[in-house]
Amino acid sequence: MVNERPAKIGLLLIGSPRFKQLGEGTEHGTYGERKLIEEKEIIKNLEKMGEVVYTGITYEREDVDKAISAFFNEKVDCVIASYLSWAEDFAWIRFLRNMPEMPVLLASFVREGVYVTDTNDEDQFLDFLSAGALVGVQESSGDFARFNRPMKDTILGTMDVVMEKAKVFIAAAKARSVLRDSTVGLLACFNEAMWSTYLDPYNIFQKVGPELHFLSVAELCDEIEQVTDEELKKVTDEIKASFKFYPNVDYEKFDASVKASIAVEKLSAKYGLDLTVLNDIDTVLFGHVGLRPGFMPTTAESKLTCVPEGDIGNGLATYILRLLSGGKRANFIEPFYIVKNRNCIACGHAGPNDYRGDANGTIVARDERFAKSKWKYAGAPFAWYVFPEGEYTVLHMSENNGKMKMVCLKLTAIPTKHYLASYSHADFVHETLSPEEVWNELIKIGVNQHYGIVPGDYTKEVEQLADMLGFEYHFVG
Repeated sequence: MVNERPAKIGLLLIGSPRFKQLGEGTEHGTYGERKLIEEKEIIKNLEKMGEVVYTGITYEREDVDKAISAFFNEKVDCVIASYLSWAEDFAWIRFLRNMPEMPVLLASFVREGVYVTDTNDEDQFLDFLSAGALVGVQESSGDFARFNRPMKDTILGTMDVVMEKAKVFIAAAKARSVLRDSTVGLLACFNEAMWSTYLDPYNIFQKVGPELHFLSVAELCDEIEQVTDEELKKVTDEIKASFKFYPNVDYEKFDASVKASIAVEKLSAKYGLDLTVLNDIDTVLFGHVGLRPGFMPTTAESKLTCVPEGDIGNGLATYILRLLSGGKRANFIEPFYIVKNRNCIACGHAGPNDYRGDANGTIVARDERFAKSKWKYAGAPFAWYVFPEGEYTVLHMSENNGKMKMVCLKLTAIPTKHYLASYSHADFVHETLSPEEVWNELIKIGVNQHYGIVPGDYTKEVEQLADMLGFEYHFVG
């Protein structure tokens, strides 16, 4: 998975050439020497978030040309730009004109304290000039607006404030880059029972980034045939040792489901997929495979994201949450019903889900929905996962008149027992709104029934990414 590389951060620091040599022999050194101290502090903080690509403080035309070349050649995810004081604006304007489109955050650092009392003192006069970042950011903000580049944002504050914003911006920018290098597979077709989930594949490539491959059930059947007994036993033994089993599990059908799951992962690897969208209620799949593969990931180390029901949009939502959270286990859910008497909403989904987040929260159980169907492995089991307590970011993605739409909210999973057999699930509450208020807002916006979900609060990162991608964005709450 391309997500495993560190973020690449371009850093553009702009200083004034006419100030650079001033202050020689003063207590705190020249303007240039003082700026080297600031430079070091900024780099130290940014290196906590990724690899910094930096060519030195930009003073002259040649400096900005060198920076642009480095950012382009190193394929940075974004650029953090800052005026270190007032400075001539030729370098910044040249950067805005010549730098190819990419996310740019214009940042201004506010000092924790300024102690100028008498500018007749040369050392203090230099400190006065050096502290003038507010002058520089005002000057540069006008150019930033005038060029009207896409994927731009601003922040002014102390080092901690700027870095908190930078952390969100960098995470979103990296996710944007990763999406452009990702590959999605649809196995085997759109879900014809749910037209509301359809997306334009060309639009996905153009607006989101991933390539889309269409995989066939025939290819999956070939992969199933090639899974060896040794491979199957290794995975089934590990699952049996790790998770509880319901008494109604048919172990022959369990083996068949695991075997098909291994095959899904092998087929996905053959195509270099980061996300596999499995239409697991496709009758062709049932007819030839005889079940819904339900044990992806087959190992805890698997990097593949796999979602059910042929919904590419919310498969992408799940994958995006995994990217923005730094690789946390993300899942695919559907709100089932409002539990009015407990003021909560029951959410979850049957089919493939990342069940390995909590061994105590997973039971292997029969697929009750298809247990009495005509298919060969009717009732083949799933990993029945209950989401742990805590805060979750929930994201919906769909298409609206040719434009991609993101709808985001936060929900909290409350203590939940295994009560929806073979459906990964939990009961959720909103911090301030009733379930009716939340879903009234959602249906006003217009959604379908599917969402991605990941533990933690990544709502700022989602909003930042939506802005970078030019998506319609809604936050409920």
